[in-house]
Amino acid sequence: MTSSFRLGYVPGATPAKWARIWAEREPDVPLELVNVAVAEAAGLVRNGDVDAALLRLPTDRTGLHAIPLYTETTVVIVPKDHVIAAVDEVSTEDLADQVVLHPLDDTLDWEQLPGQPAHERPASTADAVELVAAGIGVLVVPQSLARLHHRRDLTYRPVTDAPESRVVLSWLEDETTDLMEQFIGIVRGRTVNSTRGRQQPQPKRAAEPRKSTARKASGGNRRRTPSKGKPRRRS
Repeated sequence: MTSSFRLGYVPGATPAKWARIWAEREPDVPLELVNVAVAEAAGLVRNGDVDAALLRLPTDRTGLHAIPLYTETTVVIVPKDHVIAAVDEVSTEDLADQVVLHPLDDTLDWEQLPGQPAHERPASTADAVELVAAGIGVLVVPQSLARLHHRRDLTYRPVTDAPESRVVLSWLEDETTDLMEQFIGIVRGRTVNSTRGRQQPQPKRAAEPRKSTARKASGGNRRRTPSKGKPRRRS
């Protein structure tokens, strides 16, 4: 049975490019992409249900490695006819008079949520987007989630001073397998022929030709052996 590599990813994360490279480099090992909930992602890695996962910080990283991949812009989702849609960007202070929805799966590390609180917290980001479309409030999320939940009647604008979402690649601290090393190399942009940090043996140098010790007969410094004369006869 062919082994596989299971990669979990939270909503909004986009592993498709890395999956294509994996298929080129490991054609005999399928890469299984598993969409996981934000609250469950780290636990699935610890339990061995996935080999690695694309997570959003902050999260409980106990027993896990985490390689930072990228940081996302934070945006506010509003109806297209909202006053915020008329500007290029806003600050949290600009949201002071807005009802800001705070879904239970929010991953932004707020010290204090901006704006006015809603009566209830939506169960998920998807539910909160529906409430924005209904005109009940606005929603502050990582940009990838705004794209994921795109609707024609909604738009979004950057929030300049809001917390940012960091996406990391995470796996068990004591289980860095060869396949895990391969995937780490892919997300870090290593080429097929890279050493992946391991020392490669140095190529042997070709033996240099031995220099001849013979001197040319015409050399001026060559010592000549004196010739022996003919033996003299005794008289």
